[in-house]
This record gives sequence, C-alpha cells and structure tokens, in this order.
Amino acid sequence: MMGYDRPGEPLVLGVPRAAFRPSPVFLGLVALFVTSGVLAWQRYGNVRFDVFLFVVSGWLVSLCLHEYAHALVAYRFGDRDIAHRGYLTLNPFKYTHPLLSIVLPVIVVLLGGIGLPGGAVWVDRHAIPGRLRHTLVSLAGPATNVLFTLVLVAALRIGFGNGGSVEFWAGVGLLAFLQLTASVLNLLPVPGLDGGNMIQPWLSPQYRRMYDLFAPYGFILLFALLWSPRIGGWFFDAVFAVADVLGLSPAFYSVGFELIRFWQG
Repeated sequence: MMGYDRPGEPLVLGVPRAAFRPSPVFLGLVALFVTSGVLAWQRYGNVRFDVFLFVVSGWLVSLCLHEYAHALVAYRFGDRDIAHRGYLTLNPFKYTHPLLSIVLPVIVVLLGGIGLPGGAVWVDRHAIPGRLRHTLVSLAGPATNVLFTLVLVAALRIGFGNGGSVEFWAGVGLLAFLQLTASVLNLLPVPGLDGGNMIQPWLSPQYRRMYDLFAPYGFILLFALLWSPRIGGWFFDAVFAVADVLGLSPAFYSVGFELIRFWQG
C-alpha cells in the first residue's frame, strides 16, 4: 500500500521511502571495504594497513547487515515503527549504544580475533503477534552471519590460487573466522543475546521474568563465560572444529590476524 506524506514524498505502509534508503555512513563503509580489498589484492602501498581496513570495514558492514536483518524481519511481521527509528537505513550510529555496538566489537576483533556480537535494534515485541515470529526476528541476525561464513569460505576455497595476493586471502580467511565466531556466539542461549532471545518467547512466565532480569547483563555474562578457561576452551574447540569441517584452514585466519595488527611492524 502506498500513499503520500507530503508532495513528492511516497509512503510504503505509512512509512516514508527515505526510511528504507541505505545511509551515507553504510555506503561509505562499503566503499572502504571494496577499495581496501582491491588495494590488498594488488599489494598496493602498505598491505598490512590495507588488510586492516579490509577486515575492519568488512566486519562493520556485516554488523550493519546483521542488525538490518533483525529490523527487516520485525518490520515484515508488524513492527512498523522500527522503520521510523532508522534501523532500515543500515546506519550503525542508529544502534542503541555506539560504544557497545561498534567500538567495543572492533577492539575485540583487533585484540582477540573474536566476532563479538555488536549492534542492537529495539523491537516493539507487542506489535508482533506469535511466539514463532519473535523467534524468527531473533534468528535473522545470526542467520546472516552463518550465510556470510559460508560465502566467504566458498570464495576462499574457490578463489585462492586464482589471483590476488596471499595477504588479501588471509584477510578473507580472517573475516570468515570472525563470522563463524559471531555465528556461534549469537546462537548461545545467553540472556539478552540472539540465542537467548530465540527461546525467551517459549519460556513459562516464571522463567521469562527471570530471563528478563538477567537480559541487560548478557554482555557481561558472555565475557565471564569466555574468560573461564574451561568454557572458553570449549567454545574455541567448537569453533575450530566447525572451521575444519568447512575447510577453513587456520593458516589463513592466523596470518590475517597478524596482518591486521599493523602497528606491531
């Protein structure tokens, strides 16, 4: 259904079309991702810095698309206000907290090589009927990370040796590994994270109240779990095992991780 808010301003279900246009910030990230990828492919200039820009901008693009997937599915299922909040413009600065949504995940990528769950969109759950739809809204983001993982691994396995520098493909391998870690982390049943939000609608009222109590501290709980040598070890063992099944060689993402820390020489 289409109408008009003011002359020349078309509406889609009461929402201005501008709410669906990719933001200049997102388009700039895509341009940086493509440009740095070309530079790394050709080994032009400082290749370590090129790979750094390629991986960081690629990670931020995937973060935007992860949150866009949440917002788009929520919009399709009835939350029209999510468009007015700017989540369908792919602008990372529209997320709930830029520090936790953007800065912290990038720092963790650079220091730890882990694709930490980043941005967050606020969904009006009351506007979406049915528990299954709520679960699908939460699933949409991790599904995007899984898709990115498969695409990047396929590109690496098909493309390596057919052109491009080793550094470029190491960057692709690291991006694939980051997407894999993000997929696993986002699917963990931790309160406040996507995996926990997927099961929250199916909990009894008593357990749902308990879940909602711990949900704001999901990030802290995640850090505590990963800090534990035993649980952290289980997590990485699982990630490495899945990487081996997919054919993602440790040689690529380990070299990629060394390359992005260009300040170490």
